[in-house]
Amino acid sequence: MSGTQVIQGALPVGRRRVAVIASRFNDFVVSGLLKGAIGAWVKHGGAEADLLVARVPGAFELPVVAAQLARSGQYDAIVALGCVIRGETAHFDYVAGECARGLQDVSIQTGVPVAFGVLTTETVEQALQRAAPGGSNKGGEAMECALEMADLLAQLKSRSEGHAV
Repeated sequence: MSGTQVIQGALPVGRRRVAVIASRFNDFVVSGLLKGAIGAWVKHGGAEADLLVARVPGAFELPVVAAQLARSGQYDAIVALGCVIRGETAHFDYVAGECARGLQDVSIQTGVPVAFGVLTTETVEQALQRAAPGGSNKGGEAMECALEMADLLAQLKSRSEGHAV
């Protein structure tokens, strides 16, 4: 990689503005994801009071709120948190797939990164494991992804405008 330019995002919050959208459905799991996301925000230098948390009924509603927040121009990144656990019907496939597609569409259409912290698990036990406190909490990982992507996009923008990074 000699001579290759490599850039990547950094984690410190700095002046980043991040919003979190969290589903109320399966809150016994999502509350753990939310704690993990807030914990990562604080760990990387953010003040809890500076973090917007918007609650929505379920995972299916995450994309519409993400779109409104992204279009507002007030946020550098968005973290979407939810939990869809497979049941006996095709409902899981529709909700999980459309939620993922919708969040990806928001990110691509607006240029605001939307970190996917929506668990799509086979069992309640799998969901609880991924929302447990500690280093493998998927809410914390989603926040770190959002911070890194916001920083990377800011670096790319600065480079394209000819500013030093």
